[in-house]
Amino acid sequence: MSSPGAALNGGQSSPSTYAGQSGLPRLPVPALEDTLERFAEAVRALLAEDAGNGADGGRGMDECMEEIRKFLATDGPRLQQLLLDYDKKGADEGTVGSYVEEFWSDAYLAPDSSVVMNLNPFFVLEDGPDTKQANSQSHRAASLCFSAIKFASSLKNETIVPDQFRGRALCMDQFRALFGACRVPATTDKDTVAVNPDSTHVVVLENNQMYFFQALWPDGTVAVSEDDILEVLVAITADSQKVAPEVSSRNSLGALTTLPRREWAAARDIIVSHSTINETALEIIDGALFVLVIDDVAPKDIHEAAANMLHGTYNLRSTDDLIDYQAGSCCNRWYDKLQIIVCQDGRAGINFEHSAIDGHTALRFVSDIFADNVVSFAQSITKTIYSNKSLFPALIQANVRRAAAENPAFVTPKKLNFDLPETVLDKIYYAETALSDEIVASETYTLEFTGFGKRLIVHNQMSPDSFVQLSMQLAYYRLYGKIVSQYEPVLTKGFYHGRTEAMRTATEKAAHFCKMWLDPNATNRYKLEALRVATQFHSAGVKLAASGKGIERHLFALMSIADNNDIPIPDLFKSAAYKRLNHTVLSTSNCGNPSLRHFGFGPVVPDGFGIGYIIRDNGLQYSISSKHRQTQRYAHTLKQTLIDMGNLLEPLSHVKVACDPVANKRKLSAEALNEGYDDIFGELASAKITPNATDEVKSEEPSKVHDSGTFARVLRRQSSVSAKTLMRFGKSIDITLTDDDE
Repeated sequence: MSSPGAALNGGQSSPSTYAGQSGLPRLPVPALEDTLERFAEAVRALLAEDAGNGADGGRGMDECMEEIRKFLATDGPRLQQLLLDYDKKGADEGTVGSYVEEFWSDAYLAPDSSVVMNLNPFFVLEDGPDTKQANSQSHRAASLCFSAIKFASSLKNETIVPDQFRGRALCMDQFRALFGACRVPATTDKDTVAVNPDSTHVVVLENNQMYFFQALWPDGTVAVSEDDILEVLVAITADSQKVAPEVSSRNSLGALTTLPRREWAAARDIIVSHSTINETALEIIDGALFVLVIDDVAPKDIHEAAANMLHGTYNLRSTDDLIDYQAGSCCNRWYDKLQIIVCQDGRAGINFEHSAIDGHTALRFVSDIFADNVVSFAQSITKTIYSNKSLFPALIQANVRRAAAENPAFVTPKKLNFDLPETVLDKIYYAETALSDEIVASETYTLEFTGFGKRLIVHNQMSPDSFVQLSMQLAYYRLYGKIVSQYEPVLTKGFYHGRTEAMRTATEKAAHFCKMWLDPNATNRYKLEALRVATQFHSAGVKLAASGKGIERHLFALMSIADNNDIPIPDLFKSAAYKRLNHTVLSTSNCGNPSLRHFGFGPVVPDGFGIGYIIRDNGLQYSISSKHRQTQRYAHTLKQTLIDMGNLLEPLSHVKVACDPVANKRKLSAEALNEGYDDIFGELASAKITPNATDEVKSEEPSKVHDSGTFARVLRRQSSVSAKTLMRFGKSIDITLTDDDE
């Protein structure tokens, strides 16, 4: 029998989701000398900028080089050997997937800060394909939820086609923490990400109230149809509206997930110890496949839509007796889990917990469910013409056995009620006021540039991603007259348990380009040449990072291995150069395809910008967030910068000359430049991964432990809530599911 993915693969059976894991190479540990040399190059322009401004923090390259020499002569070689030994032991025993995996997980899970605007990214989806139902909240929510449930079913059965890039297998391990996963706060230690592999239910959050319904049978078969889900959601909406918003706001338990982690952990302990009902209800939320959020807001524009997906809305109201309450959507969230968010007008998006999954994984999920919606719509158009669905085979192949036809009670939605003591109600209120402070101090603004896109940039022999990266640095320089640290994640999923590496855009070549641009004596020819050189240098850095020869993960691992072995942190990591590099004013990332309208996240430093961008064939999309900065003004400066940069480019020709050898050569070169610059999270370059060539650790043959586990600190936790408890727990909501099966 062919696999469920065979219909999408020319009738051939597709490999199982995790089939390629054992063949992936391990992420190599770079040579210490190479990393330190690249570190010096990465900070050169930033230190020169500080020195030029007379800042005390930038004491120049001489001091930086002295710190590097000192590190090489003292702690560096010892820490490098400890790291090599740690990586080898991890490989031999199957305890860690890469030399940086555990340390990088801890970097996400250790900080005692809120995940809202500091960690969780968001997507804004394009409008649904069915224009007649595009503005229907319940229909959009049902269709996205149904496709997401099918995706979860296929993933449980390991029939999701594994990711590849240019024929090269990518690591699929993050998908193990996509569904049934929850970030769990800890009072003293680091947080953990717990995954319930047997998860079968979906939690619905509406008007700050929690509901759940069974979506899968225990064997992973889908238990509901899209129409079933629609009826469930209609019933939940009717029930949720029985509670006045000023009452539900006071009991908005999701607000606690916005607290600093230790505070949330302490509040959670009080909730659990107060009642066994509370404990079971939290277990049900933790173990859910995902959270479907139904928002009682209709954003007036795309800027508000992006902000709603990032942190929800702020809408303070007062009761008749002048008691304030939060009527916005900011508390109608559960930030510790994957959330699908649908607004009143049918706009939809995603907000996801970032500790165990990166944007590329979330994008694959969103792309598949959006495309599945498109295919379903195409099937609905042609069903009266064609007798079967073979013309448009389902994108997500999953078996559906409707519970409504045999056991309707199995999928009846139920409400989760909590018994909350007054101390917890107070904490909810203070969590909301603290979050509201953050929201009013923040701004999200989008730029949808339509002047040109990937096609024109590639036509001019430049990397689209490098071009966009330089546009953001130049815009900042034009607005503030400063070169600042700029971060771009580079995908390393071509390695076993690979996540990302950092590319730093503020190179000497980039700084020269920015200064040349503002030089009144510089000609357009020199400006264009400076742009070409800067993009080429940036692209070369990306290729190094993608091939496992980056700078920052290696340095971070060396610092972490010192801490693990009770070795004092070397002075290199306290130096002005290291601090300057890691004060990321422009935190940027490229993630997108036609299913997304916007992608973004908050700034990582108080004086910074968080910029997510999407490169389209004929346009560029930016989502920009900041705190206490001129976000809209920066966006306008960026738009003008793009216009000015575009004016230097050779326009696309609409006339094709046959057999023109010069044109053919240009076309081939352009295709080579575009290799590896598809719309993906960060950037996955086409450079061949050859970890054996120059690195200190040799990549071994496929290891027997390569398919043994998931990311460090991701726990596979069997839920203590049994199937019988799920059936009995909670207050059932009145609903009538028909057993019609079209």
